[in-house]
Parts: sequence; structure tokens; C-alpha cells
Amino acid sequence: MWFLGFSTTNPRNFWIIGAIILVIILTIILKQWAVYLESQEDNCSKKTPQREGDQNYKETSKTNCSHCFSAAIRTYALEELKTATRDFRIRIGVGATSFVYLADLGDGRFGAVKRVMEEKGGSKKMFLDEVSVLLRISHPNLVGLMGFCLDKGEQLLLLEYVPNKSLFDRMHSRHGQSLGALSWSNRLGIALDIARALDYLHSVADPPVIHRDVKSSNILLTDDNHAKLADFGLCKLGHDAQTAQTPTTIKGSFGYVDTNYLNTGLVSPKSDVYSFGVLLLELITGLKSLQGSITLAEWTQESRKNENDEVLVGMLDPKLNGNANVQQLRVLIHVANFALLENYKSRPDMSYIVERISTCMEPHLQADQLPV
Repeated sequence: MWFLGFSTTNPRNFWIIGAIILVIILTIILKQWAVYLESQEDNCSKKTPQREGDQNYKETSKTNCSHCFSAAIRTYALEELKTATRDFRIRIGVGATSFVYLADLGDGRFGAVKRVMEEKGGSKKMFLDEVSVLLRISHPNLVGLMGFCLDKGEQLLLLEYVPNKSLFDRMHSRHGQSLGALSWSNRLGIALDIARALDYLHSVADPPVIHRDVKSSNILLTDDNHAKLADFGLCKLGHDAQTAQTPTTIKGSFGYVDTNYLNTGLVSPKSDVYSFGVLLLELITGLKSLQGSITLAEWTQESRKNENDEVLVGMLDPKLNGNANVQQLRVLIHVANFALLENYKSRPDMSYIVERISTCMEPHLQADQLPV
């Protein structure tokens, strides 16, 4: 017997049939809700989280305004996205299981098309899991979903276009370094943006989301050096007492992966906290997450646990030329040490980290920019 072009006598085809049915159902639901969501768009815009510099950013940044993104999300035919990408001509990114291409949407807007490749290890299950997560979340520091396509064997996500490539490119590539070093205030702002994104995923999203691949190459920069967390292909939905005790296949990038997760297979929001600690060290030192075969957490362990300001200042990226605030540096190193604790239960929640970083960036501290 055949169904949707697949033989039902082959058990391996059942999950493919199920995936196709799921996408059809999602499409129907999205179309049925489109009119209602459009009518809500004006109300949602009044609740849209403001930028960091606005007075109410801290309060509004946790607003789960899913209507605003959902109203714009749609399914695309393969030919539409092939036209928008000029037949996948301009590659702007490479992921573990995907390539990313620039898409001209024809109305003055641009998008980024993530093309999941089965030959690179991508699967329909991973693709549909990522669509499912992106449909549930909306935050100014997360890359948003604009649409998707599962057509003629292609698995495509149309994502918000973020123009300035990744934090990894900005800090470590020849082109990024030719633009000059990211300032200390830029680095603090990027840290706060990603902390807010993770706090939203862990504490506001329903169900909670564990990203599992927080790293500088998954952090995209806007024109004003604000940051957005991208790539939800490895994320895990939900977290409770039962799932906390169920080992999972290790996912993520060595150097950023939680040591407890590596040793036990047990993943939790505190795994993202560990990865964020590594990211802080990267922002402070300007070094990559791996120094040869040694992780950055190991490489800096002796220095970052020292109480002497001169030793802490010695950790700073030389490209900063000493232009940093010592008090803020102490805070970031303290947070990193806390986040990198071997006992994951002793690590802080992201809400605590957001509070510590945002407090140290308050105007009276920012004004005290003494060269170190």
C-alpha cells in the first residue's frame, strides 16, 4: 500500500509520512489563525520589547509576544525560495548540518534561508523539531522564524536576516579583525543580550527550551552590535525532574559543552549556563574556546580564580589596549567562575546573571571608564 508517495510496507517510511502530515497540519493551523493574528498585530506592537537603551527594556524584554512573529510566518514553495536566493547563490553561513543563503524577499526585506542537508547529518526530525521550537518563541535577542519549506526533498527555514555575521567572525576572522576590536561596552552589551535570550528560553518560554549549542558562531550581530542567539537545531524542549535524570546523546561544540553533561549525558538549563560562562571568557580574553587541545575554561582557570586585580587585568584581550572598567571586569569574571562550577546545581540561573551584568552597566558605573 502507498501513501503520499511512500510504501507503507517499509517501516522506515512511517516517520517520513508522519513528518509530512505534521507540516500539513501546521500549515492549516497557521492559515486559519492568520486573519486573527493580523488583527492582533497592532496590539502586539505596543508590547514589543524595547531596545536596551530604553527605560523599560528590562521589564518588557520578557514579554512573550508570539503573535507578532506568528502573523508573519508562512509556508513557502521550493520555487519561491529558490527565486529569493537566486538558486542558493550567495552563501552567508555554514552550520554543522546546513548552509545558510541570503534571500531577497522582493519588498525591500531580506531573509536568511537555512538549507538543512541530509548528507551533512540533517534529518527531517531535527528540521521539524527546530520549526516547532521557533514557532513557540519570540524575543528581541533571538533570531526569528519567517517561514519554512518542506518540499521536493528540501528542508528550508526562512529566518530573520541579521547583517553583520557572527560574533565568532567579528572576533576571530581576518575580515572581522580588520574592522577593529569590539569595544569593552560592546562586549558587555553582547553578553547582556545573550543572557537575556537564555533567561527567556529557560524561564519564560512554555515549555522551557535548552539551547545546547551556545557559542560565538551562533551569535549574530546587528548593525549596532546588539546580539541575537541563533540555530535551534540541537535544542531540547522541556525540563522536569524525570527528564533531568534521563541521559541524552551529547550535543554541542567541544570547548563550550558542560563538563557535567559530557560526563553523565544529563542535560539541563545549567548546561547553557556553563556554555555562557565560556562565552564570557571569550569576550574578556579575545581567545577561542579551544587553545589547542585545552579548553578556554581550563586555560584561564588559574588566572580567573586569582583575587589580584593585576592578574585579572592581564586576562584582557590585548586588542582592547586596556580600555575597560575594572569593576565590570571583576563582575564578568565572577559570573564566569560561578557559571563554570563543576557542580551544575551550584551554578546560577540566567536571571541572576542578567541582574548582575545589567547592574554593573548602570550609568554611574559606565561613566567611570578608567583605563586599566
